[in-house]
Amino acid sequence: MPKSYLLCRASVGFFVGALLIVAFPGRYAVAQSATGYVNTVDLDIIPDQMPKFIELAKENGAGSIQEPGCREFNILALESKPNHVFIYEVYDNEAALMAHLSTDHFKKFIAATANMISARNVKVMSPISLNAKAR
Repeated sequence: MPKSYLLCRASVGFFVGALLIVAFPGRYAVAQSATGYVNTVDLDIIPDQMPKFIELAKENGAGSIQEPGCREFNILALESKPNHVFIYEVYDNEAALMAHLSTDHFKKFIAATANMISARNVKVMSPISLNAKAR
């Protein structure tokens, strides 16, 4: 097949794909650029402190996602161990995470939950591919 024919077909395919994404937002997965700064935190919470911890964690998460450099702030509980909490945070860069750590709402959260946590493991991750479905 001639090169011009193949280029024409590729262009049409690209155009149709782009049109589908624009016409039907939320139905197609979108891969974000693999940039960002990911912070993960594994926490074991003292069982009788879990309800109060969750309340405070949600408050901290709501404040965190309002920060300019915070892209995501997710709080999850391990199904097989309900007192184990995993926090997954995505920031624009390291400076955004450092800014988060100096906010009043984060300092309040750390002070209020210090005696509720029996184990903590913090890991900074380098994104390879961040994928999310458009809403």
